[in-house]
Amino acid sequence: MISIIIPTFEEEDHIGRLIHYLKTKAAHPHPGISEILVVDGNSHDRTADEADKAGALVIMASKKGRAYQMNEGARRAKGRVLYFLHADTFPPITFAEDILRAISRNEQAGGFRLSFDDPHFMLRLYGWFTRFDINAFRYGDQSLFITKELFEQVGGFDETLIVMEDNELIGRIKRLANYSIIPKNVITSARKYRNNGIIRLQFAFILIYLFFRFGAGQDRLVRVYKRLIAG
Repeated sequence: MISIIIPTFEEEDHIGRLIHYLKTKAAHPHPGISEILVVDGNSHDRTADEADKAGALVIMASKKGRAYQMNEGARRAKGRVLYFLHADTFPPITFAEDILRAISRNEQAGGFRLSFDDPHFMLRLYGWFTRFDINAFRYGDQSLFITKELFEQVGGFDETLIVMEDNELIGRIKRLANYSIIPKNVITSARKYRNNGIIRLQFAFILIYLFFRFGAGQDRLVRVYKRLIAG
């Protein structure tokens, strides 16, 4: 059984539509989906209300922080498989079947390829690169499935990380288990690219990744993020 875990912070415009999609169009309902957990970081808007109204189990995290919120969701999850999903990302309709099939092949963790809700050729190119099993292309917007056993074995998300927490976890997963890239696409919002400029934002992401890989501390990464990225 799959527990879907969605960390949120001020996502009232997106969360209801995603949950409706997961419960109706994607699930049909799929018997493998155990629950949808929305772990909210004390949003100031109506995110929690919208998630509750749409039928998710809402958990109010005691503090904001994506890593903490996802770990809290994992602690509360009942399913044997955890599926971490962003509030503005829609997995393929067959995602539950695809994940369970991968698990049956002893692929204990993985994600999907990435596409955007914008046809810009540069975004199509960025998404195309996610088919390759290279750590530089692995981020949370592609979603992540992992068995609860393996998640606990690797120690979950590092709650000291504010930036790059998903990329760092995937690196630890790969040292212990097979990581599967399912050859189907999630569709994620391009709103941040539209707000910042497509090339400019991708340059910022590359810069942050390189700083992280060369050992820059979280304080510096957060400063770079806030300086270069809006919204």
